[in-house]
Amino acid sequence: MKPNNIFSLLGLAMRAGKVVSGEFSTEKAIKTGKAFLVIVAEDASANTKKSFTDSCTYYQVPLRIYGTKEELGHHIGKQMRASLAVTDEGFGRELARKIDMQNNMEV
Repeated sequence: MKPNNIFSLLGLAMRAGKVVSGEFSTEKAIKTGKAFLVIVAEDASANTKKSFTDSCTYYQVPLRIYGTKEELGHHIGKQMRASLAVTDEGFGRELARKIDMQNNMEV
């Protein structure tokens, strides 16, 4: 299980109405410029990861691979989710920073 501060921040963003989840909604948020950060589950399919990596690169949206589908879904109060987009710049920046810090500690 990963440290909870990232997931609790994600839950807070969800309660604030600043998270959209599921492939269709995430893709739409990227294309309409509403996404400030996209998170894809570590156990998402290779196709899903590639699709979001390509999309985020094209639209210049930060992308992080983090957590499992179960963890992501659980912490936003939904079923399993392979992808989600944070639609608030502050939450997006802070989540990306925390994920990067944790990934640097694991190296």
